[in-house]
Order: sequence, then structure tokens, then C-alpha cells
Amino acid sequence: RNMSSAGPEGRKKMRECEGLIDSLVYYIQGAIADHEPNDKATENCVCILHNLSYQLEIELPERYAQSIYMQRRTISNNDKTPGCFGTRSRKVKEKQQDTPLPEEKSNPKGVESLWHSTLIRIYLSLIAKSTRNYTQEASLGALQNLTAGTGPMPFAVARTVVQKANGLPSIRAMLHVSHPAVKKTAVSLLRNLSRNTSLQNDIAREVLPDLVSILPESVPGSEVACETTASICYTLFNLTQSSSHNARLLLSAHGLPKVIAISMNDSNMFSKASRAASVLLYSLWSHTDLHSAYKK
Repeated sequence: RNMSSAGPEGRKKMRECEGLIDSLVYYIQGAIADHEPNDKATENCVCILHNLSYQLEIELPERYAQSIYMQRRTISNNDKTPGCFGTRSRKVKEKQQDTPLPEEKSNPKGVESLWHSTLIRIYLSLIAKSTRNYTQEASLGALQNLTAGTGPMPFAVARTVVQKANGLPSIRAMLHVSHPAVKKTAVSLLRNLSRNTSLQNDIAREVLPDLVSILPESVPGSEVACETTASICYTLFNLTQSSSHNARLLLSAHGLPKVIAISMNDSNMFSKASRAASVLLYSLWSHTDLHSAYKK
């Protein structure tokens, strides 16, 4: 566990170590099957996998990277037909987000396991069943790592979490735990997921009211809580930016007074949360059909 946080070279060596990742996954599967998701060894295994998934897409071996990005380029090139209107680029972007991950194998080995749907489901299972905060945080953090970035891997993983593995209820439950780091990581994961335009309505329907409910009435006093608040605002920004319906959801969940109060704090120490709230307010105002509702 300590060695897995030793930086890029350490991660590379451990990912290449034959049987290591497979053994970690095997152990966790056994712990879940035996209804023992809270033992210390499971926590250690998940923390190692969390660290090994950090910057995975950037650090992937060339053969995987070429396979993933070759498919992405093919889709982009096929869609470059000229159009009269400016919607073409967005359609290309959405198609890239829906690109299936070419390396999804029925029996993954080694580094392939790190982004495989089997391990994604294991993380979601641990989030739901474990009561150890470090295990919960590491499982959420691994999914956060895998959904960071804008390549096909993060979007494929996001789609698995939200649509194929029905992971939102488990993640939503983590928004209401008392442990600040678990809550912060859950929000950061949702922020990553909410960048995928094809998933935004599902996410808004499932967790938008919960995100509003955990927003503080004003800028919180601690740094972790402040970062969490900023992440919530940016997640709400992603969910409402292109959807008047989702903006109305935020309104009906009584989110507007909270966002306004957070945006008005001008203390330098907590400016990150205030700035995020201001960005969200600016975006909400762009829905002109809601102006009268906002004013009320």
C-alpha cells in the first residue's frame, strides 16, 4: 500500500508485476463473497488499486493507448462531413463519449482489470457494503481516478457506473455520511460523472436534490468542507448548464438561496466555494424562461 503511492515509476512497476493486480482483485472478491467487506486486508487491497488507477489513462502502456485512441480517431474522422449548422462538433463529442471501450474482455488480466466493469462493480459493492471509511473512500477514489480526463476510457467507465451497474444509489448514500473525506470524494466522483452529457439527466434525477440538501447555508469553515462545496457547485453547473428542466429541479429543491449565500462570501480563504457558486448563478441566469421563477 505504501509502495503504490511512490509515484509514476512505482505505479508502472506494480502494474507490470505479473499476478499482483489479479491477486488483489481475487482477494477482494473473496471477501465480498464471504460477507467480510470490513477487514483490514480488503482496505489495503482497495487502497493499492486506488493508487494504481491514478493517472491510468495517461500512463497506460502504448499497446492499450493505441487501441483506445485509434477507435476514437476513426469515429471523429467519420463524422467530419460539412454541415450548415454548428451542431456537428457536439454530435462528434457525444459519439466519442459513447465509444465502447475496446479492451473490455471477458477474462481480463493484470492492468486490463483496472478499468474493467468487473472491478467497477466490486468498488460499487464495497461502497454499499463496507462500513470502513478508508475502504469507502478508496473505492470512491478509484472510480474518481478512472473517470478523470476526457478520453474514451473515463466516459466508458462513467457509463458503466451510471447505466450498466446502477451505481448512483450507492454513491448518493455516501453524500450523507459524517466522514468529511468520504463525502468529498463522493462529490468529486459525481463531478467527473456529470461532465458526460449523455448521463446528465440520469444523474440529475437521482442525486441533484441530495447535492442541494448537503449544500451549506453559507461558506463552511473548514478547507475540506469548502472544497466539497465548490465541487457540489461545479457538479450542479454541469447538470444545469444545458438543461432548463434540471435548473428547475435545483430551484424546487430550494437550492437558490444557498447558492446566493455562498457566492456572497468574499473571504480569500474560502473564495474557491464562492467563485464556484457565482459561476453556477451566472449559468442559471442564462435560462431566461426561469427568470420570473428566480425572482419569486
